[in-house]
Amino acid sequence: MSDSEDEARDRGKQLKIVVVGDGASGKTSLATRYSQEQFGKQYQQTVGLDFFLKRICIADNTHVSLQVWDIGGQTLGGKMLENYLYGAHGVLLVYDITNYSSFENVEDWYQKLRDVCKDADKFPHVALVGNKADLEHMRTVKDEKHQKLCQEHNMSSHFVSAKTGDSVNLCFQKIAADILGIKLTKAEIQNNTRVVKAEVLKAREDPVPRPMSSHTRSSMCSVM
Repeated sequence: MSDSEDEARDRGKQLKIVVVGDGASGKTSLATRYSQEQFGKQYQQTVGLDFFLKRICIADNTHVSLQVWDIGGQTLGGKMLENYLYGAHGVLLVYDITNYSSFENVEDWYQKLRDVCKDADKFPHVALVGNKADLEHMRTVKDEKHQKLCQEHNMSSHFVSAKTGDSVNLCFQKIAADILGIKLTKAEIQNNTRVVKAEVLKAREDPVPRPMSSHTRSSMCSVM
C-alpha cells in the first residue's frame, strides 16, 4: 500500500447511524438492503440491536465508514435505547407509508431522541424516512403531512423502498454528506438513485374466438 493510500485510509471518518421506528416499518430490511443488497421477504422482529457496517466514498476523496445500528421497534420504552442513541451522528426515523400509526409514533421516537441528546454537544442529523414507497397505491400518509413534520423538527426528507432498493443508497449517501457538510455532485445523486421498473402484469388472455357460425346472428348487441 502506498503512502497516499495510507493517508487516505487514515483520513477515513466513522459515522454512527441509528435506525429507529415502529416494528414492521422495515428498518431491518432497509439496513440489510443498504449494507448487503439483500431483501428478506419474511418479517423477523429485531430484538435489541442489529449492527451493520458499510464503507463509502463521498465526493471522490472522503472515505467514510457507516456504522448502521438497527434498533428493535419494541425498545422505545426500553432502558437500553439511551445507550443505543448515545453518540449518534445521524438518526433515521423510519415509518411505513401504508401504516398511519407508524407515522404518528414517529413523534414519540423523536421526543425520546431529544431527551437522550439534550445534553449532547451537537444534536444528531435527523432524517424522516418513509419506507415501502413501492406500495404508493396503498399509501395512508399524505406527502404533505410528511413534509410538515420535517419542517417542524428540521428533519431531512426521504422516501425509499427497501424491497426494490429505490433511493436507499441515495438516502444514506445524502445523510452522510449532510453530516460532514459535503454537497453531493449531480453524478453521485444519479449513480445512487435506482430506477425502479414497474412490475408488468400479464394481461388475462381473451378466449380464442370461435369460428363464426353459419347461422344468422342476432342484431342485438349486449353491453357488459
